[in-house]
Amino acid sequence: MASYLTPEQNQRLRRWETINKGYFIFAFVALIVLLVFSSQLGLSSGSSWGPLGVLLALLVIPIIVLQLRLKCPACGHSIGWQAKLMAPDQCRHCGVFLRSRF
Repeated sequence: MASYLTPEQNQRLRRWETINKGYFIFAFVALIVLLVFSSQLGLSSGSSWGPLGVLLALLVIPIIVLQLRLKCPACGHSIGWQAKLMAPDQCRHCGVFLRSRF
């Protein structure tokens, strides 16, 4: 028999997806602005990417942290890189469907 998340577990997972998508959109826009205007903002020159490199790392690190924080609400096993922007359909560890029946 297939098992599903409870409504509370489903809500936690959807909250993670909302935060993950929101940060991705913010980081994408910020990355475009930084790359387009980096020379005008004085963040990069032909030979040095110092400040721009730090800002790019600060945009990427939260993405890694968000991915590594995702755990299956049913078994607590780390889903990690199995998820992209959205949670996968099913947990590889316990087999629970990561969508509520309701």
